[in-house]
Amino acid sequence: MSADGRAPALMRACLEGLSVGDAFGDQFFLHTNRHLTARDLPPPPWEWSDDTEMACSVVTCLRRHGHVDQDALATSFATRMDAGRRYGAGAGALLERIRGGHPWRAAVAGSFGGGGSYGNGAAMRVAPLGAYFAGDPARAAAEAARQAEITHTHPEGIAGAIAVAVAASLAAAGTTAGTTTGTTTGTAEDIIEAVLDHTPGTYVRPGLGRVRRLKKATPEQAAQVLGNGSRVTAQDTVPFALWAATRHLEDYPAGVRACVVAGGDMDTTAAIAGGVIAAGTGTDGIPAEWLAAREPLPGWLEA
Repeated sequence: MSADGRAPALMRACLEGLSVGDAFGDQFFLHTNRHLTARDLPPPPWEWSDDTEMACSVVTCLRRHGHVDQDALATSFATRMDAGRRYGAGAGALLERIRGGHPWRAAVAGSFGGGGSYGNGAAMRVAPLGAYFAGDPARAAAEAARQAEITHTHPEGIAGAIAVAVAASLAAAGTTAGTTTGTTTGTAEDIIEAVLDHTPGTYVRPGLGRVRRLKKATPEQAAQVLGNGSRVTAQDTVPFALWAATRHLEDYPAGVRACVVAGGDMDTTAAIAGGVIAAGTGTDGIPAEWLAAREPLPGWLEA
């Protein structure tokens, strides 16, 4: 946890950034908004999706326990699930089994033919966890893996979650020193290198390596190389989302809009990028108009 006790505030700012990004990106799937471009602001209210709902469970778990209590988090994921938030079919079926009384370990072990999910769900919700462990990327990586295992046991799904959590940890701390005492401001390149250091050697990791070659790319060009989440996999989502975040570390609107420009799984890439950016800028970096447009976060989060 952050040595100065800012962990809850950093985590909440990151959640705000994640949820606004999620809600903004999600508006561009609506038929009535198909005429809009990424430069436009969709009409409010902006509803958030399963990305935000699951991130709220992660935040609640960390507030109560200070670490990922897998049993408590699995219960929260299942009992808080609102199918209207557009959960993926696999995740929805898994959480329904847990809600119905199946032990989560047995339920996840039998999902996806026993091979586990390599979808982007574990990555989309994890940025606030990284912010909570600001400046401690190793701890962020370990806890990210634990929260991923509840729904995503495939190495790719876990690697995606680790990468996002480490990026948020460093963005929140403003350091790449790797400890809670570092004071060096991290650049985009520094963050990507640190993420590579902590991310397992899977398909996600090579994608992150390609981010380094795309400093001057447009969102469309970056998406051609990295993917844009259209396959809904960790390896097709996380590298681009972290490209957008690190390319726009101090410009929240630009980072989130880049995700919409690229198309694909826009709510998820915008949620990841928005969470990482806001971990560093705080809520002051999120336009007040955007925060007002996003529907309120669930009441159970505040309770």
